Amino acid sequence: MVPHASFSQTASVVKVNSFIRSVYNWMFIGLGLTAVVAYFTVVQMKTNPQVGMALYNMYWIIALVELGFVFFLARRIQKIKASTATLLFVIYSLLNGLTLAVLLFRFTAVSIASTFVICSATFLAASIFGMITKKDLTGFGSFLFMGLIGIIIATVVNIFLQSSGLMMIISYVGVLVFVGLTAYDTQKLKGMAATIPDNASGAMVRKGALMGALSLYLDFINLFIMLLMIFGGNRD
Repeated sequence: MVPHASFSQTASVVKVNSFIRSVYNWMFIGLGLTAVVAYFTVVQMKTNPQVGMALYNMYWIIALVELGFVFFLARRIQKIKASTATLLFVIYSLLNGLTLAVLLFRFTAVSIASTFVICSATFLAASIFGMITKKDLTGFGSFLFMGLIGIIIATVVNIFLQSSGLMMIISYVGVLVFVGLTAYDTQKLKGMAATIPDNASGAMVRKGALMGALSLYLDFINLFIMLLMIFGGNRD
């Protein structure tokens, strides 16, 4: 019985690691697509002002479409095909590159690069903590969600106030919230991986990995934006 138990434990670890690896692979694909679109869009905005004006005018429309993609995937992921979920994730990543370009256009390449390094290191540390900690982070989920709602409300209010001080407060609070969400989501994904049935279809596993990738993708992008607001002081 001992060898059998050991084999089962090893198989479980392999299953979890395989799922987590798939999640991060999809997250990196999404971030890569976003980065490529954002880079070429910023280049076009600098060489062709009409492109920048068009994006500024369409910014909220694109942002609302992106939000629709997120809600649709979250609610319908189990009812749509894995290929459809993959396509939606890819399209969302591409669209997010356009909206992110509007923000990046204001900052220098040096500040963007340095902030990306800081964000990557912070995200990695939070994700590793979420993976290895023995503490159950479930209780922090509601608290972090309330913090996220607060950030959204404050950001909307600041659109009208245009207060640099309020924006800085939002950014510092946002860093704390998204670091916490990164650890929380990572631990949640680890638990999800452990409960995947051994006979689960490839499509089912891929859809789970895509939703996990979307969660971590959003954590990374928002953490990057908050850090950019703090450290990206040198602007073009």
